[in-house]
Amino acid sequence: MFRRTLRYTSVPAVVAALLLAACSEPVAPSQSTRPSRSDEQMLASIHAAGDKEKSAIDVNPLRDAGVAALQDAAEGDIRTGQYDAAANKLDQALKLSPDSPGLLQDRAELAIHLKDYAGAEKLARRSWELGPRLGPLCARNWQTIAELREHAGDDAGAATASKSVAQCHVEGLQRY
Repeated sequence: MFRRTLRYTSVPAVVAALLLAACSEPVAPSQSTRPSRSDEQMLASIHAAGDKEKSAIDVNPLRDAGVAALQDAAEGDIRTGQYDAAANKLDQALKLSPDSPGLLQDRAELAIHLKDYAGAEKLARRSWELGPRLGPLCARNWQTIAELREHAGDDAGAATASKSVAQCHVEGLQRY
């Protein structure tokens, strides 16, 4: 009988020891537990970065009428939440004007809506390569990259891209 009592009383002690051992080991937080910003928050930061730079310098080349019509139609689709239709229109516009930095950035931002984060970063980088590298478009490019690097858990890449946003700023001329 003593043996049976000893056997049953040792079970809770073993379970308690195992639980304490499991609690004592530190667990590194995984990337999946990192709070992630929503796509809308990322896009708001991207637009804010461009808006902040509008007063300094803004390079806007003449747009092809066909491309402009497709961009305007895509903007309407985005406002109504029809992201796939907007993507089709911007893709058509890119066929007409494949090296348009503004169009590439618009498509990058739309790719975020479509959760194509790798494609969005690639488009933003291409836009920066072809763009003026100053002013609002430059700021939107680098803010897009910063947001996507942060979303991917690349803190160093996000910090580097955030520093590049500041390099897009050009002081305006002092006018007296």
